[in-house]
Amino acid sequence: MPRFKKSFKKSLVVIFISLLPTHFLMAATDLSAQENYLKARVKSLEQNTDHSVHMAPVEKGQEFHGVFYGFLPCENCNGIKATLSLKQNNLYLLVTQPAKESSKEFYEKGKYTWDEEKHNVILTPRNADASVKQYFIKDEGTLIQLNNDGTPMQADKATSYTLRRSDSANTREVHIH
Repeated sequence: MPRFKKSFKKSLVVIFISLLPTHFLMAATDLSAQENYLKARVKSLEQNTDHSVHMAPVEKGQEFHGVFYGFLPCENCNGIKATLSLKQNNLYLLVTQPAKESSKEFYEKGKYTWDEEKHNVILTPRNADASVKQYFIKDEGTLIQLNNDGTPMQADKATSYTLRRSDSANTREVHIH
């Protein structure tokens, strides 16, 4: 019996030693495979591939998007903080909050369209009770709210109804939703 144990131990040692180099070889192979994968990934990310060949043409209105905000006048309060988010898929989110103590935010969602002739953005809310809003696009960073019929507001009020794109304004005060 002691002889059997001794030969069994020797056999285990021989098996263990014979498997040891293959374990290191497999680890080295896995490591080189990972390195090759990472090199290929970096190379694919570095390439300046022109995707315009397989992309559908984009309407001018879909290029005009971003987050616009401003402080609008209000008859019953000190003003209304407004944030308008125009998304790439022609959806919008308008968040308004009266500037008074413990006032809640109001959310309006819907679709927007672009009128290139008039240089306007038209917001059509999901809620049928809400009115359609129109904004004149002064430049890429500025929207000026129009009357409900799409006409400009009185000259003295027009500057009070201005929303500026968050990346073009000098302040960091922006609603984040």
